[in-house]
Amino acid sequence: MSETSAPRTPTVTAPAPAEPPATGGPESRRRWLALGVIASGTLMTILDGSIVTVAMPAIQRDLGFSAAGLSWVVNAYLLAFGSLLLLAGRLGDLFGRKRMFLAGTALFTGASVLAGVAGSPGVLIAARFLQGVGSAAATAVALGILVTLFVAPGERARAIAVFSFTGAAGASLGSVLGGVLTDLLSWQWIFFINLPIGLAALAIARPVLPADRGLGRAAGADVLGALLVTAGLGLGLHTVVSVESRGWTSPATLGFGGLAVLLLAAFVARQATTASPLMPLRILRSRNVAGANLVQVLMVAACFAFQVLVALYLQQVLGYGAAGTGLAMLPAAVTIGVVSLGVSARLNARFGERKMLLAGLVLLVGVLGLLARVPVRADYLTDLLPVMLLTAGFGLALPALTSLGMSGARADDAGLASGLFNTTQQLGMAVGVAVLATIAAGRTEGLLAAGASQPAALTGGFRLAFAVAAGLLVAAFAVASTVLRQPARR
Repeated sequence: MSETSAPRTPTVTAPAPAEPPATGGPESRRRWLALGVIASGTLMTILDGSIVTVAMPAIQRDLGFSAAGLSWVVNAYLLAFGSLLLLAGRLGDLFGRKRMFLAGTALFTGASVLAGVAGSPGVLIAARFLQGVGSAAATAVALGILVTLFVAPGERARAIAVFSFTGAAGASLGSVLGGVLTDLLSWQWIFFINLPIGLAALAIARPVLPADRGLGRAAGADVLGALLVTAGLGLGLHTVVSVESRGWTSPATLGFGGLAVLLLAAFVARQATTASPLMPLRILRSRNVAGANLVQVLMVAACFAFQVLVALYLQQVLGYGAAGTGLAMLPAAVTIGVVSLGVSARLNARFGERKMLLAGLVLLVGVLGLLARVPVRADYLTDLLPVMLLTAGFGLALPALTSLGMSGARADDAGLASGLFNTTQQLGMAVGVAVLATIAAGRTEGLLAAGASQPAALTGGFRLAFAVAAGLLVAAFAVASTVLRQPARR
């Protein structure tokens, strides 16, 4: 769940006709085509966060990466993507979300070609960083565009369900696609496949995305705040993704982590005092905005680690190959897609987003609880397939959480709220993988030292990590049930 959601109508609004356009009319078709462009562009960037993971051994063999350097094929993308989302969201508010989406998609597409032709580790890492910059620019404003396009409650619910599918199932689809392309063609095609998708998205987006001038430069661009938050988030993400090699108590981890906290604290102080803040702190006064972002950090930390650790379990313990691992996880992607696209909007309309979020979190706790008892010699049909089907909880939870997270933002803060929501998603992914992978590795080392076999030790490490991930979801349920409120119908 990756690297990328029929609500009660959020209060984010934009200038719109008094009556929504008739369903099936030219304006309605244009808006749904625009949604398709946004979803396709977002899916492309999310797929790229996970599609590379199954191709890592082939990339290492062909380009001569060291074991430590190979991790930067993923980390370079994650650092650029996660640290620039907030800035990109604000720039979209100032200079136009359509312009930002087009620029980001173009940069991502060009960087994908560069990654595909890379002949050295340095070129590939640089291309991955540029892909992350492009992803940040396009993804940060996607939700802002969506909520201004779809004002009527029913239509907005369906639109958010489509958008959420790109995040909920995109990472799992990336694992499948990456394995198939790597096995049948070569690892370069995991990047080349973005070229036709990106060009098509750009060609369709220009005429169908709504033109917006933005607030303009006169509204203020907090350059110092941008530098502080980008440096703080970038350094913090670097600290988290490097913790596996350094350890949590190493001088480098403590030093970089402390500096990241200071930079982010300085950013918050700056936002409280400057006349033109990058992130007006008023946005956090909404309990739904603040609470939904906190829930997302906890939920994504557990669910993205689920994807990574299950893939490792399938390969390291059960002996699956790259394509086999992707296909084994395909039922999860299909289940999430069916739920998020097929039924989540209707369930949200009938029962409300808050109730469906809580129901989804309960199902996800069941997923991780079952995995915490996974055997060394697992049978896929009896031990793993039921787990994959229970991931329907993510298809319920993410659309509801997205609606709740955007419900407290003002119209002129839609891009900012979108950027913030995507930033916390990236933070959750980075923190979840680093923390839970470290826990799994530590438990495995302890069991090996005690004389356990390699498969048993690996399984023991994964079990502990899954149990901790279940605890994160329990915490997410507690926050959601006490903080979030169901928006009133408009």
